[in-house]
Amino acid sequence: MIYKSYKVEGNTNEIRQKIILFYGENFGLKNSFKNEIKSTYNLAEILIFHQEEIKKNNQLLLNEITEDSLFQKDKIILIYQADDKIYELIDEVREFNSNQKIFLFADNLDKKSKLRNNFEKSDNYACIACYNDNELTIKKLIFEKLRGFTGLTPENLNIIVDKSNLDRVKLDNEINKIYSFYQNKKIETNSLNELLDSSVNDDFSILKDEALKGDKVRTNKMLRDTIIEADKNIFYLNQINLRLTKLLEINKKNENNKNLEKSISDLKPPIFWKDKPNVLAQAKKWRSDKIRDMLNKTHDLELKIKSNSLIDKNILLKNLIVDICNQANS
Repeated sequence: MIYKSYKVEGNTNEIRQKIILFYGENFGLKNSFKNEIKSTYNLAEILIFHQEEIKKNNQLLLNEITEDSLFQKDKIILIYQADDKIYELIDEVREFNSNQKIFLFADNLDKKSKLRNNFEKSDNYACIACYNDNELTIKKLIFEKLRGFTGLTPENLNIIVDKSNLDRVKLDNEINKIYSFYQNKKIETNSLNELLDSSVNDDFSILKDEALKGDKVRTNKMLRDTIIEADKNIFYLNQINLRLTKLLEINKKNENNKNLEKSISDLKPPIFWKDKPNVLAQAKKWRSDKIRDMLNKTHDLELKIKSNSLIDKNILLKNLIVDICNQANS
């Protein structure tokens, strides 16, 4: 049975079928569904497999379905990278599937796909196509995510749409920047252009990442090579604070599940996929007490920069970068 993605997004628990397929090229939308499922069924035991794991051991899926959870009442099974090769196995285990729900995630499947065809035509299965977003759906997401902000003029809305490149993973990254920078929830056009201008921000982002990873060689090289503009020091500080705050959130999540990669994957909004390796390396270096100490230092530096126009702001920011790199290794 076919369900429209926009009708079930936010309501996946209302899909009555027990076996559900999400397919398509919209990685961001599928990622959103994954996060929603994990949140909706947070009291269940959630198991995640890749199709290759299951194909290597055909009894694996059947065993998980027929065995009761030792810890929770229900099981939720997510299978990634699904394709036609898994259809017979899914059809075989369907009759054993009682309380458990199985969610399949696939790349784009053409109309000849056995998996897609059977899931679309059978009332026993649910099928949701995740097509790429268009300008209308991206604008709707922006309005939802920035509810409560002022200054979301048509011009500013178009700036965010343009910078997102109609990619909701990239959009989440840009929204994250907006939340960090506009803590007064008032968006201004001039600063918004600079905030979302990747050509301006890339070099400092690399410098920040290397310092937070504690890579002294790369940090020293980047300090020599990166142009730090004096009028953007507060913006640079906000970039550092944004990442420190994320690392603190990861630490809190990791106290419960003791799985660093899972803690990073569970973040909302999600980390942009290109940033995940950096975030993982940084999270291994930073304990909560070190993060709080560094957030206090960035706060003090921000006050100093705003209150004294005569100080050399670039020197202070570079000293902070060196301090961050040293703290990462302490």
